[in-house]
Amino acid sequence: MAKQKNASGEKLFIGPRLRRLRQSLQLTQTSMAKDVGISTSYLNLIERNQRPMSAKVLLRIVDVFDIDISVLSPKSDMRMVREINEVLKSPPYKDYKIPKSEIEDCVNASPEFARAFLSLHNRSEDLLVRASMRDNPFADRDNVERIEASLGAVDSVRRFIDEHSNYFDAIDREAENLSDALGLSTRRPQTALSDRLHNKHGIRVRITPADILPGKLSAFDPHAKRLDLSELMPQSGRRFQIAYHLALLEHRRLIDSVIAKALLPSKEADDLARVNLANYFAAATLMPYGRILQAAEADGYDIELLSRRFDTSYEQTAHRLTTLQRQGARGITFFFVRVDIAGNVSKRFSGGQFHFSRYGGACPLWNIHTCFKTPGETMPQIIEMPDGVKYFSVARAVLRPGGSHGQPAQMVAIGLGCELKFADRLVYSKNLAPVQSALIGVNCYVCERPSCRARAHAPINKQLQFDERYRGQSSFKFTD
Repeated sequence: MAKQKNASGEKLFIGPRLRRLRQSLQLTQTSMAKDVGISTSYLNLIERNQRPMSAKVLLRIVDVFDIDISVLSPKSDMRMVREINEVLKSPPYKDYKIPKSEIEDCVNASPEFARAFLSLHNRSEDLLVRASMRDNPFADRDNVERIEASLGAVDSVRRFIDEHSNYFDAIDREAENLSDALGLSTRRPQTALSDRLHNKHGIRVRITPADILPGKLSAFDPHAKRLDLSELMPQSGRRFQIAYHLALLEHRRLIDSVIAKALLPSKEADDLARVNLANYFAAATLMPYGRILQAAEADGYDIELLSRRFDTSYEQTAHRLTTLQRQGARGITFFFVRVDIAGNVSKRFSGGQFHFSRYGGACPLWNIHTCFKTPGETMPQIIEMPDGVKYFSVARAVLRPGGSHGQPAQMVAIGLGCELKFADRLVYSKNLAPVQSALIGVNCYVCERPSCRARAHAPINKQLQFDERYRGQSSFKFTD
């Protein structure tokens, strides 16, 4: 019998991935084989990579278990491959010449080992950061421990969200149920949410003058049973805050159960995760899954139009689009980033393969920086990473709530993007003249593109060279 090959002629050996899928579904080999319609012995051979996967069996598995075919594709672990590849370029590993093919083999055969390596490397980086903080003569030594805990909490919660592809099914469905129960599709959302807070919990919502809440946009007093919302907060923010507190009042047990399973390293991490998941619930209440997915697909993921339809902010809407990953009803897999005018990344989510650096900002050639020149205008761009993968992204500069005379609101840039193959489903790609991809990198420290005019630092894994006779486009010339 001829062995199965994929379109490129290569045999499709995906045993470890199939085994991980079966274990995640809590199925025995016998039960999975029965559901798929093959023998247990044949499934066993596939899982041990002694038989290639046939296209017929692959499609049967995708259909029976309602999964995205990419879960079983070798490309599904490309993010981890890229992360390890970048790590191995850093100074501690510069003497190890490990080809990318070996990294791919390792991730394919032993993904947990690969994750353990990345975890150890991340902990090593954290220790270096902490050591530098302790050695800094200007550091506030009384607060070093607190700062270290905060850094660890943020990083661990980011990993927790990434591991769930920024989608939490149980929380999303409860939020959708609440939205339906309140009739948010027909009633004024703020009135419905405020009534729920008052009628069920006895909590009043009060719009408060800015000078009563200096430096704050909201404050909840459980003893006075009052939620104060600053007059500086727009309507979209007020609705979001009410939904946020409803999440903590009515579904805290569910949220805490999700956090408990994550085994986060500290109380600070648990607290931060709780805030993130309550925010997730709020967004899913205002933009319930079925309605937002249907509207997004029908309107080409037009963020401005969706914002008006759901009475949400541009940032809230763009962020919500990254969470549409429900089995059997998936939207486009987006990445999301929020950058301030100094280039600091304050918020980032990567539901797909897009890789963000744990430290540092974004590439200056990405138009998420130049969009500050034209606030309120959505700027599309095709970007290409050093590994050749292309993405379609849009960037828009927006004002965050809280501005007044003498204290202007902070302007930030919101970036949303997906793999280029999905671009034709986005309204922003329509009538876009063919343009050359912008060649960007993660950031200058790990980017190896030569002759980049925007380079601010030399790659950390390269040796600098200087030649007084020539001047290039970049101040940094380097070799291996």
